[in-house]
Amino acid sequence: MSELSIRKATEADLPVLLALYGQPSFNNGRVVTLDEARAIFARMALYPDFAAYLAEIEGVVVGTFALMVIDNIAHWGTPTALVENVVVAEGRQGGGIGRAMMRAAFQIAEAKGAYKVALSSGMRNEKAHAFYESLGFEKYGFSFRLDPPPAAQSAEPGLAVDLIEERA
Repeated sequence: MSELSIRKATEADLPVLLALYGQPSFNNGRVVTLDEARAIFARMALYPDFAAYLAEIEGVVVGTFALMVIDNIAHWGTPTALVENVVVAEGRQGGGIGRAMMRAAFQIAEAKGAYKVALSSGMRNEKAHAFYESLGFEKYGFSFRLDPPPAAQSAEPGLAVDLIEERA
């Protein structure tokens, strides 16, 4: 394999990111618009350690992943790292690119002092599960999600919730 380089994505990279995210093997063609992507990318930049990364071979983007290193008051103040959106370009899968991207994510997380790297994968994506397990990930606990989150539900019937917004 030629030399692979990993770098943070820039706003100019959004079209290629959207193309990777739209692959049938990842998101079946469903992506946000370029304008929506720009707005999201600007919000991502507000987080101190959240970025999309691109993998390139000879200047051609061949993969991407997102990494967020999250400050943590628990666990002795050590941060945790969360990997999302791991995608290798179709036709380039199986050549070590995903493995190299994950090693880069591990290195970044370690440099930031993260005590763990976590990710999630769809229940039926057995190919991804085998890949993550080959990297040393272990199935741990349960992952839960709620689509879409119900905004007006309270934790307990009859318990009123007063959400206090931070004031500037």
